[in-house]
Amino acid sequence: MGKANYEYLNPLVIQRADPWIYKHTDGYYYFVASVPAYNRIEIRSAKTIQGLSFAPPRTVWRKHDTGEMSKLIWAPELHFIKGKWYVYFAATHTEEIIDGLFTHRMYVIENDSENPMNSNWVEKGQVKTNMETFSLDATIFEHRDELYYVWAQKDPAIKGNSNLYIAKMENPWTIKGEPVLISKPEYEWETRGFWVNEGPAILKKNGRIFLTYSASATDENYCMGLLTAREDTDLLDSKSWIKSPEPVFKSDAENDQFGPGHNSFTVSEDGKEDILIYHCRDYTEIVGDPLYDPNRHTKAQVIHWNEDGTPVFGKPVPYSKL
Repeated sequence: MGKANYEYLNPLVIQRADPWIYKHTDGYYYFVASVPAYNRIEIRSAKTIQGLSFAPPRTVWRKHDTGEMSKLIWAPELHFIKGKWYVYFAATHTEEIIDGLFTHRMYVIENDSENPMNSNWVEKGQVKTNMETFSLDATIFEHRDELYYVWAQKDPAIKGNSNLYIAKMENPWTIKGEPVLISKPEYEWETRGFWVNEGPAILKKNGRIFLTYSASATDENYCMGLLTAREDTDLLDSKSWIKSPEPVFKSDAENDQFGPGHNSFTVSEDGKEDILIYHCRDYTEIVGDPLYDPNRHTKAQVIHWNEDGTPVFGKPVPYSKL
């Protein structure tokens, strides 16, 4: 597979879970993630991936005092669509768990400025689906002039916390047509602690669309699965998405890396390497709910590729020794 051209000092950013890094046409990398207080959306930018380690964050949006966007702001993603910036995130009105689940819904804010780090953000409201249930972790991608939305949601008729769905979009905040179920927790490694499929991320390469997602509870059982579709298939046909029977990225006790997941993808500074961005812990003894343990750190590592054009994520890299 050859040696990677890039090695990063890890963790890249401490105490930032659900990391998202986007390289824009202006040459800057933009970083957003869940903050441990779950109370705001902040963006940082740098000319290099490593530079994000030292870049000062700027808060661009804060949770409401009351109401539907007032609690537990989770997993923001920054996207640039048709000349405007969008951040997708999940929020709720209460920290209570009701019927075994949080009560999150998906929201989006928009900014028509050149630089997303200014404060010109406008709330576009909830992204509504065909079910008014727990939903989160939306991502969005363009393919063949169509905009697609992928997210995690609870269906009361299906066992577990969340499944993965896809739909086309009318505009960046409105779903078009009927959502399609493309994955639900079924394998043993997807059902440890909780039955979960969440945190989808898209990587288009080698004539295929790779969709990674995270499975199981957010402790050391958290791991990444993979769905693959050929780029010439109907992405709204569930049969187009083939699930890998084993996790593609998981805990590695040898290197003290536990619960890697909720990933995103970016590219190296020279554009030649695909980079996996994810969060991970370096211990398993978590006091209380793992959700409130702040030490999920953002990490970065190069993705390798098999001869058949499929990705090799390898193992979570150990913490760098300075």
